[in-house]
Amino acid sequence: MSSRRTTTIAGSLVTASISAAVILSGTAGADDQGPGSSKGGKVIDEAPAGVKLTTLLPEKISVDNSSQDTDITATVKNEGTADSGKIRLLVVGFDGLTVKNVQGCSPIEENGLPEGSNSGFTCPIDNLPAGESKSYAVDATYDLSKTGKICLPVQTDDGEETYWQQGPVPFGTTNPSPDAPATPLLLGTDNKPVAPGPDELPKTGFEREVVPLGAAGAALISAGVAGLWWSQRRPEPQEQER
Repeated sequence: MSSRRTTTIAGSLVTASISAAVILSGTAGADDQGPGSSKGGKVIDEAPAGVKLTTLLPEKISVDNSSQDTDITATVKNEGTADSGKIRLLVVGFDGLTVKNVQGCSPIEENGLPEGSNSGFTCPIDNLPAGESKSYAVDATYDLSKTGKICLPVQTDDGEETYWQQGPVPFGTTNPSPDAPATPLLLGTDNKPVAPGPDELPKTGFEREVVPLGAAGAALISAGVAGLWWSQRRPEPQEQER
């Protein structure tokens, strides 16, 4: 075999190897969060005829153990047969999960956040055609010494009605890995915090769930997964006089 032919073949192999590496790395990055799930979601108010709005969150996320940073993809879908018209998606963090930024969205002022939440963004959508979806890149932090939840309500553009709400739903793990570079968390799993330091007292599950939420805890218990906006908006039934 001539040296020229050998060089040509070697060059082809190098090129093929680089191409394969690029394809594999791109595929791995796209699959990091796994398929989307509507776990913890529920219809609240009836949407217009032909409109069926839902949301998706990744089945798993990964939290950097040093920086506490994590990336989440929030998706809103119209599974109906009619366009949605003007709506908005809210992305709200609770407890150990704090939403730092949502691409293309605006932060909710502190006095506009639901009780018990620590952060939130509002994402206006002029129209979501039937059969289409829209995804948002969410930058967040997760304090692994706490539990953490996220909530995705889909509302009318004025917030008067909530067509769908996913959560507040937890991300967590029952097997903390503080010595690893990152900790994987699963959607719908209550987080088991890492062991407290020598100066901290361990917290019971009841305290972790109820105390941080304060007044919102009662609202969530009474409304279930329907969530805060729905329970606060509905007037309480009046007792009938006897």
